[in-house]
Amino acid sequence: PDLTGHEKFGLGNVKYNISRIHVTAVELPSASISLLPGSGIKLVIGNASLTIDMNWNIRTWMFKDSGRGTVHISKVFVMAIFSTPLDNTGSTSISLTTCRTTSGDIDIKLNGKS
Repeated sequence: PDLTGHEKFGLGNVKYNISRIHVTAVELPSASISLLPGSGIKLVIGNASLTIDMNWNIRTWMFKDSGRGTVHISKVFVMAIFSTPLDNTGSTSISLTTCRTTSGDIDIKLNGKS
């Protein structure tokens, strides 16, 4: 979905809109899944990266600008634990019990008219 909002900075409001958000690349060079006896499943993803392209526009009382942008997030680490209990009918369900995520670098490039 598009991201629209406004923030108050100094002397006025900044209105922004980020649209046409597309994930263009995902890299998972180190990923593992392991069983946790009696409790569930552990997922670990290390050194992952993600690239997103988007349109953006910004408007203040002094100026407005718009263009294309790229965000590249790298050195992402994710650790998630899922529980796999049986319900009353004996079927297995999956629920997320723990999730921890960190990212190392974020590179943002905005191309606009100004």
